Amino acid sequence: MRNDSAEPLRIARTIFDAAVDRARPSGCLPAHLPEPLKDGRLILLAAGKAAGSMTALAEAHYLDSGLSPERLTGHAVARHGYETATRHIPMVAAGHPVPDEGSIRSAERALELARSATGHDLVLVLLSGGGSANWVAPAGDLTLAEKQAVNKALLRSGAPIGEMNIVRKRLSRIKGGRLALAAAPARLVTLAISDVPGDEPTVIASGPTVADPSSMADARAIVARYGLDLPPAARALLADDASETPKPGDPAFANSVFRIIARPQDAIAAAIASARDAGYEPIDLGADLEGEARGVAADHASLALRLKAQGRRAAIISGGELTVTLLGKGRGGPNQEYALALAIALGGEPGIVALSGDTDGTDGGGGEATDPAGAMIDPTTLARATARGLVPAQSLADNDSTGFFEAIGDLLRTGPTLTNVNDCRVILIDP
Repeated sequence: MRNDSAEPLRIARTIFDAAVDRARPSGCLPAHLPEPLKDGRLILLAAGKAAGSMTALAEAHYLDSGLSPERLTGHAVARHGYETATRHIPMVAAGHPVPDEGSIRSAERALELARSATGHDLVLVLLSGGGSANWVAPAGDLTLAEKQAVNKALLRSGAPIGEMNIVRKRLSRIKGGRLALAAAPARLVTLAISDVPGDEPTVIASGPTVADPSSMADARAIVARYGLDLPPAARALLADDASETPKPGDPAFANSVFRIIARPQDAIAAAIASARDAGYEPIDLGADLEGEARGVAADHASLALRLKAQGRRAAIISGGELTVTLLGKGRGGPNQEYALALAIALGGEPGIVALSGDTDGTDGGGGEATDPAGAMIDPTTLARATARGLVPAQSLADNDSTGFFEAIGDLLRTGPTLTNVNDCRVILIDP
C-alpha cells in the first residue's frame, strides 16, 4: 500500500469492525431469551455461523439463573471452524456452503429432539446464516451426494439466496417449516440473526420454523430460469405436489414465536455512525443490496467518482448480499469480486480507497474457516498487480479475485466472527 492510503484503509477497517460488533450475539441475544416453562424441558436447537456463540450465551443464561441441567437439553451445529466451547449443550461442526455428513447427523438429531417435545416443553431455536447447509435432511430418495450437487448448482447459478431456498425447501424434511411440524404441540420460540435482504423469516436458514408462502410452481420456475441440471431424485421431488411445504394457518404454528434479534440494517447503522465519527459524510445505499457483484461495483465506482468531483469527503456504505455467476475456474467470493471490479472501474483514481467484506469472516472460498472475509483496494491496486504480472481484467473474467488479492497482499482476513449479517462495503473518498 502507498503510505497515504494506510490511514484511510485503517478507518475503513474500523467502520467494518463497527458493523460486525453491532451484530455479535453478546449484544443482542440475552434480552430476548424466553423464560423456561415451570415444568418440562428446555430444548435448545441451534444452527448457523453464530450457533456456537448463541448457544454458549443461552446455556450460561439458563444454568446461571438456576435451571437444572437435567431440564436443559439440545444440540448445536455451526460451520467448520465456527464452533464455540459450551458447558452443557453438545456442539458440532458441519459443512458450508456445501453440506456434509455432519449436516445430516445434526438435522436428524434436531428433528429427533423436536419430535420428543411435549406440551410441557419449550423448544428454543437459535438461527443464523449458514443454517441451510448445517441442517440437511434430504427428502425422498435424495442422497447427500445428490443434495451436494444441488447446492453446487444453485451456488454456481447466480440465483439470489431467496430463490435458492425456495428450491431447497422442497428437497428437505427440516426446512420450510418442517422443524415446527416436528416440535408441535410444544411452545416454540425462534431467535434469529438475519443474513438476508429484507430480513424475511422464510429465507433465514431456509425457514425451518415458519410457514412457507412460496409454491411448488415457484420452485419449478426457478429451476427452469437458471437451467439447473438436477439429479433425478431432486427432479422427482419437485414434480411431486406432496413435497409442498406447510402454509400459513397450519395448526403447527399456533404456539410459535419468531423474533429477529440482529439484522443487516443494525450493522449498517453502526458503520454509518463510525464513518460520521471519522469525519466522513455517510452515503447510505442500504442494507439490502442484491445483484451481480461486478455490476454493482461499476455503479458504485461511478458514484464515488461523482462525489470526488463535487469535492465531498464521503463514505459510501452498503450491505446486502451480492452474487457471482461463475464462468471461470478461479477462487473468490462476491466481496472479493466486487473489490476487483471496483478497482478496475476506478482506474487508480487518487483519493479513493475501499473495503468489502462478509461480516461472518469468510467470503466464498472453499468452505474453510481460514478463507478471506473480502478484500481492500487503494489507488495503487492496479499498478501493483500489473507489476506482479497480473492482468486485472483477466483475473475478473476467470473469477479469480482471491488469487489477484492474495498476490498483492490485500485480502481482508478477520477469522470467524461468530455472527453473520451479510456484507458490509465501505468506499472512502478524500478529495
